[in-house]
Amino acid sequence: MLRVNIICVGKLKEKYLKDAVAEYSKRLGAFCKFSVIELDEEKTNSDPNEAGIEKILEAEGKRILAKTDRMDHVIAMCIEGKQMPSEKFAAYLERAAVNGDSTVDIIIGGSWGLSDDVKKRADLRLSMSEMTFPHQLARVMLCEQLYRAFSITAGTKYHK
Repeated sequence: MLRVNIICVGKLKEKYLKDAVAEYSKRLGAFCKFSVIELDEEKTNSDPNEAGIEKILEAEGKRILAKTDRMDHVIAMCIEGKQMPSEKFAAYLERAAVNGDSTVDIIIGGSWGLSDDVKKRADLRLSMSEMTFPHQLARVMLCEQLYRAFSITAGTKYHK
């Protein structure tokens, strides 16, 4: 069974968001071994300069990459990434599993994004939309899209 990890910087604070992720985690259990790995955000002042942001990205990037294995299939969620409809995302995940990837790590960076090292490590850079969403909501949206992708592959009625 495919293992899917969401590796993310920051912790969910709102109960309704935690509840949504818990519900999708439960649903995803029928299709894959699913987990969410939360990493601490790098501490900073309220208005870091460019060098400070780079330092944040580098530190968070090292923690992210430490949670991936060299054999894992890595997807980096980033604004400049490729957009794809749910059906293509489902086919992409299915292809990864068929090609022998036993673990897919999907990475959501912190509020400043992802380091270049994380983006370079990624097998796919993926964007949800050109729109901007609250950082914590992105995790719920990703969980829903994972559930939708597995539902499409399984032929269930969830995706209409």
